[in-house]
Amino acid sequence: MSKLKSTYSCSLALAMDLVGGKWKLIILWHLTSGTKRFNELQKLLNGITQKMLTQQLRELEETAIITRTVYPVVPPKVEYSLTETGKELIPALLELCSWSKDFAEKNDISVQ
Repeated sequence: MSKLKSTYSCSLALAMDLVGGKWKLIILWHLTSGTKRFNELQKLLNGITQKMLTQQLRELEETAIITRTVYPVVPPKVEYSLTETGKELIPALLELCSWSKDFAEKNDISVQ
């Protein structure tokens, strides 16, 4: 959590440090539908590198937004899911998604 400061002048600045960036919100969005394995997330996040996905997942885990479960099997099995704190983000994610769909429609932008 080295990225987090002890004081913020705006709560949105803290939110950006927690879930901002190109990939974190999309990772969280995919985890709203349930637990995912690393490769599953990588396929859903078209264009993300293994290194970047690992980094983003570690940061989300470090802030207790997601949890990482390692199963003692060969080959290794690792799953990611939202914590209770992460689940508290779901209404905000749904609202942001709805807003962005409305924006896209008003501005003739295709969203799949």
